[in-house]
Amino acid sequence: MEMGRGLNGIEVIASVNPARVGENVTFRAIPPTALPSGSWAVGDRVLVVTWLGEQQAVFPGHEGRARVNISSGDLHLSSVSVEDSGVYVLQSNDPSLRANTSLTVLEPIANVTLTVRNTTLVEFTSAVRLTCLASGSSVSFQWVNGSSEVVRRMGVLLEDGNRTLIIQNVTRYDVGPFSCHVNNALGSATSHLIPLLISYGPEDMSLAMTGSLLVGSNLTLFCRASSQPPALLEWLVDGESLNATGQETLELGRVEERHSGLYSCRAFNNMTLRWSSVTKRLVISMPAPPLSKAQPLKIVTLSWLCVLAVSLWLYLSC
Repeated sequence: MEMGRGLNGIEVIASVNPARVGENVTFRAIPPTALPSGSWAVGDRVLVVTWLGEQQAVFPGHEGRARVNISSGDLHLSSVSVEDSGVYVLQSNDPSLRANTSLTVLEPIANVTLTVRNTTLVEFTSAVRLTCLASGSSVSFQWVNGSSEVVRRMGVLLEDGNRTLIIQNVTRYDVGPFSCHVNNALGSATSHLIPLLISYGPEDMSLAMTGSLLVGSNLTLFCRASSQPPALLEWLVDGESLNATGQETLELGRVEERHSGLYSCRAFNNMTLRWSSVTKRLVISMPAPPLSKAQPLKIVTLSWLCVLAVSLWLYLSC
């Protein structure tokens, strides 16, 4: 409640402030004071009601809505509108007093709507413009991306009293969903959510392999690319297409030396119209020959022959 101080220790309060359009408001004199005559006005010029004894005169704009309780000095104002906002002044000459208080009448927030022209965008290329519409008095706007408040910064503009959000050169982190929060002194309301589809890539490509590079082995190559939407993949060897399109893996069974070469994975994003590729050289080789099993036996046999020869020479020398 809003309270205003006046002469002779009399104060005036409004039963509700701010008030909602259509509400009833009572202005009370504190302490209650019997006033044989007096007036209520908005400011110094717009009279609401005057009275003398039991006779009351209600002025244009307030007919059928304003009445005074003479025994207490209270003013009852029904079905207030935004135009009823202002400073309400109680004045009397019997006893001499003057007191005032303020009233703000607001329309509640309604019809919060979020609009955007295009939700399909390309990273670092596209801009997006979101507009928040709402009815209500003295409203303020706040934008949210996911769970984080959107603030003005380089490339992010807030215009038209924050009703409009413009993001220049969107990035993949601007996907949202976006919402608009509208507030005034009576309450708040939130728009529906709008997600953005932002295309990017391909980038950060990698080419991995499992298996052995020996003749007769099975090899599998894995291609990865960061891309939205997923990139179209193509495999090449020494620059020649293998007609293996759209596959993240390339299987090579029982490889031979002729399978050696530069293996490339090329990625294309049909929304960003960008290309990227990664290459890995494969050298297929024959396995090393195994050691001969007869070799140790020959060494052992030769050793025994040497021992026998030495023993025979010693025997003949004796």
